[in-house]
Amino acid sequence: MERINKQFIGRVSGAKDQNYTQGVICAKVARYSERVHHEERLKTPLIQMGDKGDDNFVPISWENALEEIAERFLKDASSYGSESIWPYYYGGTMGYFQRDGINRLRHIMKYSGMDKTICASIVQSGWNAGVGASIGTSPYEMSESDLIILWGTNAVSTQINVMHHITKARKNRGARLIVIDPYKNQSALVADEYLCINPGTDGALALTIMNVLIRENKIDKNFLLENTDYNDHVEKIISKKNLKWGERITGIPAKEIEKLAIEYGETDRAFIRLGYGFSRQRNGAAAVHSVSCLPSITGKWFNRGGGALLSNYDIYHLDRTLIEGLKERDKKIRNLDMSQIGRILNNYDLELKNGPPVKSMLIQNTNPLVVAPEHNLVKSGFLRKDLFVCVHDQFLTETAKLANIILPATTFFEHDDMYTGGGHSYLQFGGRVIDPIADSKSNHDVICDLGNLLFPGHPGFQMSLDELIDKTLIMSGYPCLNEFKNRKWVNCQPQNRVSDFKYGFFTEDKKFHFMPDWKNIGPTGYLMNNFPDHLNNLDNTSKELPFRLVTAPARSFLNSTFTETKSSISKEGKPKVLIHPIAAKKYNIVDDQVIKIGNKNGEVIIHSKIFDGLRVNVLVVESLWPNKHFIGGKGINVLTSADPVPPNG
Repeated sequence: MERINKQFIGRVSGAKDQNYTQGVICAKVARYSERVHHEERLKTPLIQMGDKGDDNFVPISWENALEEIAERFLKDASSYGSESIWPYYYGGTMGYFQRDGINRLRHIMKYSGMDKTICASIVQSGWNAGVGASIGTSPYEMSESDLIILWGTNAVSTQINVMHHITKARKNRGARLIVIDPYKNQSALVADEYLCINPGTDGALALTIMNVLIRENKIDKNFLLENTDYNDHVEKIISKKNLKWGERITGIPAKEIEKLAIEYGETDRAFIRLGYGFSRQRNGAAAVHSVSCLPSITGKWFNRGGGALLSNYDIYHLDRTLIEGLKERDKKIRNLDMSQIGRILNNYDLELKNGPPVKSMLIQNTNPLVVAPEHNLVKSGFLRKDLFVCVHDQFLTETAKLANIILPATTFFEHDDMYTGGGHSYLQFGGRVIDPIADSKSNHDVICDLGNLLFPGHPGFQMSLDELIDKTLIMSGYPCLNEFKNRKWVNCQPQNRVSDFKYGFFTEDKKFHFMPDWKNIGPTGYLMNNFPDHLNNLDNTSKELPFRLVTAPARSFLNSTFTETKSSISKEGKPKVLIHPIAAKKYNIVDDQVIKIGNKNGEVIIHSKIFDGLRVNVLVVESLWPNKHFIGGKGINVLTSADPVPPNG
């Protein structure tokens, strides 16, 4: 990274001596200095002097701001109980200590808990159902594969390092790349073959592929017998999922499914790289599980360059006890579903778990007015006059504009932290590169300063960040902080026999589970079938609602963090809905026309883009655009639902 001086950074580059990224970095992170040095960065604490939404903010000192927050939290805890305060957060800058320290405040003060359901929970559950942990084939083996299937991920836009390893396999081994996705995205454009699948039917495709593999005798019976719980019952279920059934469900012609199945079955070094696109469908957990059955029914886990990977999250063993104050956690305290924030703030009894209303919030690392589903409900909840909100952020986001107090936050270039990645295998120290912008403070500092006002002297708020990191690393069996500062990172990739599951899977019986016990995986697991399945719990199209909506990440955004960089906005232009030419003709829609799309949750006004790389009954809106960029100020999450999905999403 180019460091100009203590106050300024330049262009960001990948680390050439890191053997996964090998110097490759995506364009949106390379220009991250645009965000760090944006003229609209928050520079001082602010307090709202008018009604919410008035934009009548005036500066306030850090001391007075924190005292205001503490006074309100203490008052609400006294009047309504400690669970009336709800700390709310998500990924943000992605580091363990700055991101998750808010839970230390939560647990010490007995505030309401939070279920992190908004992104990865159902896909991780689907993977863990069969494999037993969030561990898969080594990501380094992709470059040694002969067939790579990108399934539910647009790696060109969201995982450029995956594409780097795929490129090596294509160049050195002549590997073929197949992309399975509901629309012809950037990854599909560079693939050798693209299969356009109906949204939410991935499980059906996996089942049909298995059906062909059994028919063609391309399954590994020895592997199944010794390493899985596969039995006649499972085979009987799969035998009913023939090509005709698969074509009807997925929309993919039977010949294309058959060709894919045979190629997969005949290629020993076949690697499936799954992504979080599965999480955007109600049946995502069942679908991920069904896809993970493919390398199991063929025994490809044991083949070099074969297998599958969703995430490597569980290869890291960082002890969270001190970070999150886990010894202070009271399991009787309710957990509120972060995806249902709209219903919670509108006092729905079921979503409140029949507990007290939420009266105060501290929000870090997320922008729920943009990212949370059921936007209309979310906004009406934040507009409640009796709701006190403090937002700690780098910008005056749409959520911050409805806050009572706003605190300026640092970026990851302005504080220390430890980082991991689900796609690679490194635990790494990210040190502060420049001084904090103006009066901005890190999450750790804010949590400790506020905690000391709420519970003076509690040891959970006394440790410096260096002490906290150092003790946690030592407790976790890693080198100390000083060694990390010198080494930068530790490669945590397990030895091949572990990641290839030759020592067994991470289930209790060490076998891959074709028949997972879903009810033990999540609270609504009882709604699922304990076998590979296409769970048909999708929203059905109808005469009134003839389209399925896909809300995929835009190439220049990925998440709401990047919507504050001018070049990203310039590259994306404006929000657009992709619509098939046949559908456009039917509804008399032309390119770049302002149209209205809607469902039971609301309506969105948006420009059309005629696009033939999707099904006639599918619409795609690449996002996540802030609401203000949409005509009428209402973004795509007006249309998304916060209904719970099994087993735990």
